[in-house]
Amino acid sequence: MTSIPLSAYGAEIYFRGLAGERPALPTDPAELEALARERLEPGPFGYVAGGAGGGATMRANRAAFDEVALVPRMLRDTTARDWSTTVLGTAMPAPLLLAPVGVLSIMHTDGELAVARAAAELGVPMVLSTAASHTLEEVAQASGDGPRWYQLYWPTDDAVTASLLARARAAGYSVLVVTLDTWTLGWRPLDLDQAYLPFLRGVGTAIPFSDPAFRAGLAAAPEDDLMAAVGRWVPMFTGTALRWDRLDVLRRNWDGPIVLKGIQHPDDAVAAIEAGMDGIIVSNHGGRQVDRAVGALTTLPSIVAAVAGRVPVLFDSGVRTGADAAVALACGADAVLLGRPYVYGLGLAGADGVRHVVRSVLAELDLTLALSGYADLATLRETTDAVHRR
Repeated sequence: MTSIPLSAYGAEIYFRGLAGERPALPTDPAELEALARERLEPGPFGYVAGGAGGGATMRANRAAFDEVALVPRMLRDTTARDWSTTVLGTAMPAPLLLAPVGVLSIMHTDGELAVARAAAELGVPMVLSTAASHTLEEVAQASGDGPRWYQLYWPTDDAVTASLLARARAAGYSVLVVTLDTWTLGWRPLDLDQAYLPFLRGVGTAIPFSDPAFRAGLAAAPEDDLMAAVGRWVPMFTGTALRWDRLDVLRRNWDGPIVLKGIQHPDDAVAAIEAGMDGIIVSNHGGRQVDRAVGALTTLPSIVAAVAGRVPVLFDSGVRTGADAAVALACGADAVLLGRPYVYGLGLAGADGVRHVVRSVLAELDLTLALSGYADLATLRETTDAVHRR
């Protein structure tokens, strides 16, 4: 058991209050988002906060959490807790990862570098997006010995795909996360109304633009002809639907675990296992791709049942708090990915903001499960009545 619980961050805040110090950022995610809306430029804020269409899927993601409640148990000794776990060979202090979010330099100059530093300090795995503002190698250097996974927006050019995966492996990324639900961009009114798409300005393209296989197909380097590079990259990563029979391309070029992100139906989860994939992430991209889709948490139990422990099942979409993460874990997820909140923290205070948000989520996760009668994941997973569906 860990000697210092993750929830110690709360005590740290209270004791600093004795010296008249308050947290620089809110601990309430709704207040954090409101502050980000107030302080950040409309384009960058809208890109992160916005969703598909009228936002019905974003609302469904949150509403799904309101339909599930923890059932606390009393008089259990949870004084000492240990939430550490290992997922696909990656050790972590709690079952929490930072979800891949692209173009983070629109939120803060340091972008993914700041996230990597904060995540590494806390031992929390960072999943780096292909649409990053810094290269694979730069983020790896900022991460140091920290755990890191790589998320792929799958290019249509196999040579470029192979090159990106080779670079990621060489830079110490241990797990490949393949996003399935964004082979073309969804209808996003907040971005459309501001005509704001950073990729068209060469933002969020550091990884492909630094790739030798990609650059080999250009008449001039991206530094010399940005629009030509943009014109080559955009149709290479968006506009062509993905197919199950193409997964062998990834397996040939990646010798580590492969996780498919965007699974929302039990049959697709089973198909992923049959195709030799090593894990899945139940996700609807935070409601950013398909409007009027089912809330992600609603689909989690049936997918967990279909997978039946054969591969890890991770969860993403709608997670805002440690209590949310606790509910997802109680519903069967092996780990949870946090997205928008840490990005707001980044935009407001760089690495310090990311650190504050992640520590807050970890602290609430620890307290929520401890006060519900659980001291470790094994006990939680053995319990069949940890949640009640309203």
